[in-house]
Amino acid sequence: MQLLRAIGFFRGNILILSATIGAGIFVSPKGVLKYSSLNVAVSLSIWAACAVLTLISALSHAELGTTFPISGAQYYFLKRSLGSSVAFLNLWIKLFTHPLRLATESLLLSTYTIQPFYAGCPAPELPKRCLALAVLWSLGLLNARGVQTVAWLQTVSTLAKMTVLCFICLTGIVLLGMGEKENVARFENALDAELPDVSQVAEAFLQGLFAYSGTSILNSMAGEIKNPGKNIPKSLITGIPMVAVVYLLANVSYLAVLTPKEIVSADAVALTWTDKIIPSMQWVISFGISTSVFSTMCCTVLSASRMIYTASQEGQLPSIFSMLNNHSCPTMAVSQITILTSIVIITSDLINLIRYSGLALWFLRGLHMIGLLKLRYQEPSLPRPYKVPLPFIFGSIAISLFLILTPLIKTPKMEHVYGLIFIFSGLLCYWIHVHLNQHSVCFVKVTCYLQLLFNVSPPEDHNEGISTEKNDLKEIIL
Repeated sequence: MQLLRAIGFFRGNILILSATIGAGIFVSPKGVLKYSSLNVAVSLSIWAACAVLTLISALSHAELGTTFPISGAQYYFLKRSLGSSVAFLNLWIKLFTHPLRLATESLLLSTYTIQPFYAGCPAPELPKRCLALAVLWSLGLLNARGVQTVAWLQTVSTLAKMTVLCFICLTGIVLLGMGEKENVARFENALDAELPDVSQVAEAFLQGLFAYSGTSILNSMAGEIKNPGKNIPKSLITGIPMVAVVYLLANVSYLAVLTPKEIVSADAVALTWTDKIIPSMQWVISFGISTSVFSTMCCTVLSASRMIYTASQEGQLPSIFSMLNNHSCPTMAVSQITILTSIVIITSDLINLIRYSGLALWFLRGLHMIGLLKLRYQEPSLPRPYKVPLPFIFGSIAISLFLILTPLIKTPKMEHVYGLIFIFSGLLCYWIHVHLNQHSVCFVKVTCYLQLLFNVSPPEDHNEGISTEKNDLKEIIL
């Protein structure tokens, strides 16, 4: 038994759209505008630049998933290129950031689902948390049914949220086409506002790149993608530009209706936009936001469970997490993520720690590129179905350094120190992990009981299926 390769080019694009287009475009364009000093031209330029940087970074990371086409490819790659301690550091960071992200998305979804029932006042906390937990466990059960069931749901939910986004984009285009002074005023005087400084630009990029996060989903699921050497880069090349076009048109539509100050002061830009255009459509937009967040959550569960699955196969987590059910799904890995996220939802003050995870995630992306360069030097003859150009790798490293160091140097804050402490505390945990005896008789018995309880069995060799074909970027595009 092993993970099924059930995702082709079309479903790969669906996964990218589902994982990338989440709550960000509906609720947080104000972050980019705020750190752009309310300069419309700079704000739209940053959204476009974020798309270019995301594509460069994603294509660079695609070499990891195509060279090692197994689920959780980033973890396996770090262990092979930079050693077990760095791979464990990656695992340590992801074990915290994935539940934090899922908990935030769950509470956001429940808020936008319940809020229309409490017009004029905030929704109570208890119903929001109960609904968030219900949605989370429903996702866990759905993922346990296998990747094909999840892919079908992703197709339906992606079509639903794209319909809502297309409505927002087309409305903005129509309003601009009508030429009303109120709608075009923000664009006529776009260059008159003050320019942001370097630290503000870095913060604006972090806000924009957060909305583009999720493109690594294909690397996390490389073991379940048909012909990953071609389908991963092809899906990225077609999927990310589609996301960029939608994001730019949505922001233009927001600015055609709302002033920059109104966008910055709005908690939910899309709902504020709807209230000003068609108040009766608020339920539809609320449904679009909920659907968008739900499909993004589904992708997060998939990505996180595959990372735990691979870490278990490599011996850095108990072997029970790499065992599969009869739907070829790592049930225990999905359960682990669901339980950790439930704890975060119940103790909601922990969600504030999500701000500390940004530094850690960009730190990992830089490590991936350093490992890629090291492996190119150490193992030049390693079969690479897809080989990214070197300028893309150095560009990705430069992006990581800029986004990490600029806020630390220009505007140092205490949370940056907490983030660094959190990252490097993983090395202490690795030392403890290495020196503890993981193979006691008691632990083997517990694994056997859990294996019988959940009806799971060990997978076949996870190295099986690594391709030896070669393609370059030009061949992929053509």
